[in-house]
Amino acid sequence: MCVLGVEFDSMGGRPLEEEDLVERARRGDVGAYEELVRKYQDLAVRTAYVIAGGADAHDAAQEAFVKAYHALGRFRAGASFRPWLLRIVANEAINRRRAARRQVNLALRAAESRPGGDAAPSPEGAALERERTEELMKAMSNLKPDDRLVIAYRYWFDLSEQEMAEALGVARGTVKSRLSRAIGRLRETLTEGAGQAMAPEGAPDG
Repeated sequence: MCVLGVEFDSMGGRPLEEEDLVERARRGDVGAYEELVRKYQDLAVRTAYVIAGGADAHDAAQEAFVKAYHALGRFRAGASFRPWLLRIVANEAINRRRAARRQVNLALRAAESRPGGDAAPSPEGAALERERTEELMKAMSNLKPDDRLVIAYRYWFDLSEQEMAEALGVARGTVKSRLSRAIGRLRETLTEGAGQAMAPEGAPDG
């Protein structure tokens, strides 16, 4: 993959710890930075997708990697790279969404690709699972970007509370309250959707 318009040299297959990769990248080793890009590319795109939608997700993630590269000098040595990067990705996606001034019809398609059990589900079970996933994705799309992001960080991307705090730029104690409120609003949206589905077609409102 070409990042920053540069074709990177091979790292020779020698595994490096993330902290070593970040330190090398800070010293100008573009090969080390390529390893970081490869490690977090998928997560960055999925994070951008939560906010900006499919059309802008890849561009937002790519631009975020460029900005992160130029900001490495301000990265605090010894800190966790993942939440620092995701904060840059989220900011880039938010800026693009605001600049576009359009309504985003978001669906967390990452949910569809999450691995399931080893046993193949029955056709009926698979159909029910797809229906539930579609309901969840529709409900998620009706939430505010901040709510979508905090839910995705916790349940789709498996970030710890500390990583979430760093990625969101808030105190760790704030993460629980934000997540709780977001889940509450998601439940309300799901309940409203279920109520609308149960209403007879053509029934008058109220």
